[in-house]
Amino acid sequence: MIDHSPSRVWEIVGTPELYSRFVPVISWCQVVEPVERGRGPRCLIRLTPQRGALTQARIHAGVYRAGAHVVWSGDEHQRNWVSIELHDLGGDRTELVVRLMMPEVPDTFADLLSPGAVKRGVRELALRIGEHLSGRPSGSPHLRDDAKATTLGTTSILVRAGVLSPGRPDKMARQLRSLARWGATVAGGYQASAARVPNAIALHDERTTRTFAEADERSTRLANALAERGVRAGDRVALMCRNHTAMVEAFIACGKLSADVLLLNTGLSATAVAKVIARHEPVAVLADDEFAHIVDRAPGEFLRISTWPEAERGYPTVDELIKDASATRLKPADRPGRIVVLTSGTTGVPKGARRPTPKGLSTAASVLARIPLRANDRIVVAAPLFHTWGLAGMQVGMAVRASLSLVRLFDAEETLRTIAEQRCEVLFAVPIMLQRILDLPERVRDRYDLSTLRVVASSGSALSGSLVTSFMDAFGDVLYNLYGSTEVSWVSIADPADLRAAPTTAGRCPPGTEVAILDGKRRPVPPGVDGQIFVGNDMLFDGYTDGGTLPMSDRLMATGDVGYLDADGRLFVTGRADEMIVSGSENVFPRPVEEALAALPQVFEAAAVGVPDPEFGQRLAVYLVLRPGARLDADDVRSYIHQRLARFAVPRDVYFVDELPRNATGKILKRLLNDDTWPMAPPAHDD
Repeated sequence: MIDHSPSRVWEIVGTPELYSRFVPVISWCQVVEPVERGRGPRCLIRLTPQRGALTQARIHAGVYRAGAHVVWSGDEHQRNWVSIELHDLGGDRTELVVRLMMPEVPDTFADLLSPGAVKRGVRELALRIGEHLSGRPSGSPHLRDDAKATTLGTTSILVRAGVLSPGRPDKMARQLRSLARWGATVAGGYQASAARVPNAIALHDERTTRTFAEADERSTRLANALAERGVRAGDRVALMCRNHTAMVEAFIACGKLSADVLLLNTGLSATAVAKVIARHEPVAVLADDEFAHIVDRAPGEFLRISTWPEAERGYPTVDELIKDASATRLKPADRPGRIVVLTSGTTGVPKGARRPTPKGLSTAASVLARIPLRANDRIVVAAPLFHTWGLAGMQVGMAVRASLSLVRLFDAEETLRTIAEQRCEVLFAVPIMLQRILDLPERVRDRYDLSTLRVVASSGSALSGSLVTSFMDAFGDVLYNLYGSTEVSWVSIADPADLRAAPTTAGRCPPGTEVAILDGKRRPVPPGVDGQIFVGNDMLFDGYTDGGTLPMSDRLMATGDVGYLDADGRLFVTGRADEMIVSGSENVFPRPVEEALAALPQVFEAAAVGVPDPEFGQRLAVYLVLRPGARLDADDVRSYIHQRLARFAVPRDVYFVDELPRNATGKILKRLLNDDTWPMAPPAHDD
């Protein structure tokens, strides 16, 4: 029994898109044909009776009496059906009656279909629906990894990854001494690897290859050269570089000096760089020659060094400094150098976020628990190193003594060529890079042997469900998606099993991480309800360099996103809290609209934003990039959204544009979509 009227209970029972929030075995459900007079909806549904087991089917509502009764049956297996009836008991009470007949299901469903399991499942369903409608949080409002981040658990993960493995006693001793002295910093990690595997390839770019021993010696010489020119512990050194070996050597050198590293986004304008440098006052700027004209315009007196020489500019190069410098080893300072990462800058000039020093190998173990990297992997790092995800690729790769192939200028086919020629096992990329790889003609992709590729790790912006499914269909179940931010590091990680089950999921927490979905008063939300996402782990940032921080609830930090947990404990991100619009009295998030549009075969890219509306306060506008040769009009778009989402999610303004504005990591700059300075076509239709 549920203490609500049948009409309230029907809000859930009659909305199959919500089923995954209340039934653990249902991971995804999409309406493909809406309710029409005389018949119920048709849907695609995915069922996951066990971890890694997946069944997808088309179902239809053969009986559909709104507010009272629905019977779902399979299109393929007509003998399988589930009946859900709502009996009005009066006094705002409803009896939920579930009957089912399942003669044609896989053996993996056997345990779920026993009489006892079915009764427990119906009771739990009624309880969750009641809590949802009453606004009561369930007993477990938080999402945690089942395996606690214990010393034993961390050791087990590191042994499985090969980070801790037998070796020559003298090399193991030097490795452990380096980590003990320098901690789990970039300087400590690369010195430990140099002690353990000195002749293994550490870094590779289009110009050079370095072993761990070479990277260790060169970074020591560079650190001494910078010290001779006045760089001291606690000073800030800015890097404005693309991915290459000199950037990593500069990283290590700053770590050996205990200097803070300020990472400058290579896509920033000269004005933005000038403001960032004026605010952070670095004593030195190491930059590729292509950015020298931007650095030249920055105010202040600071040392200028070339990291990727292309022209004679009069600045000393990294190689010149290393050539004449001492190889005397340095001692760690009391405080290790910090890394300052700039926020993405999608809403203006970016702020600096101080990243914490990793707390030993347990930090790497948290990621390795969900993304199965192994010792000595060959990793292609295409995500920019100035971005949190590229930085994570370097740091986690360092922990497993990986050989990093650094992609200076991303090209989809060249990336595949690198993976094939170097027999790489791992690719670190941002979603737009995966889209560009997938957009290559199949005949081009087939030229390259990618049989060694075991992990494609993505982060940095949302992955659309259509991209997830298409990418894994093309390259196999190798995709791992990390949801996080510069401020909170990681929140959750979706592995291939998660993404097959629910392509839009953000996944599950790694060990040592906790997630809560809270309302505006910092209280846990009821089951299936959207709320603000808060996260706690050991790598929450130390605040912005201007003194600001993010809201906290106890030990948990706000991500700025809104989302929900499904009944099986997967996290879903609905959208940014500051992107929500109120149209009339309804709350609307752009992301579900973007997800729906991205599934259209004619659509290459889609973005949705709120715009002012004199009648409703705000309304949705969508911006679409069509695939070459595709045709679509505004009425088609509205009709399509109307069939799949609520009425208030239907966009009134539809724009067709040649491209969407993006930053250097491929994230769409939505603030520019309504900017008069951004060129675009007039709206296809505006009611």
